[in-house]
Order: sequence, then C-alpha cells, then structure tokens
Amino acid sequence: MIKPDFNAMAKPELKAYVLEHRDDLDALEALFSRRSPNSRVVRFPFANTDLEWQQQQETLHSLLEPHSNPDSAG
Repeated sequence: MIKPDFNAMAKPELKAYVLEHRDDLDALEALFSRRSPNSRVVRFPFANTDLEWQQQQETLHSLLEPHSNPDSAG
C-alpha cells in the first residue's frame, strides 16, 4: 500500500488520517512534528499503582475537556 504524502496534508486532514490509521507511526510522527513550539506540555510520571493510573486519567480528561466541547465559552 502506498502511503499518502503527509507533508502535503492539511493538519485537520492529517489528524483524521491518524485517527483512522492509529498504527501508522509515520503519520503520527508527521503530526507530532507540526506541534507548535509554544504548545503547553504536560508530563506525567510513571504510574506505579492502579490508583495513580486512575488519577492521571482523571487529570488528563479534565485537561482535554475544554478542547472537546466547541460550544463552551473560552
């Protein structure tokens, strides 16, 4: 299978491609390379327990919540 030219894709098109082809590491790398240098970086330490894992999931969801609802004022 011939892969598309990721550099020629618009960012929304590339995002859609990555969501449909989650195993395509080249596409994911192309998307990550377009990250703005001013983007906020959030790092999580390795979760050692199920409780830590759950807490990290809750934190991540709360960080992503404002971005997932286009109707919210912001």
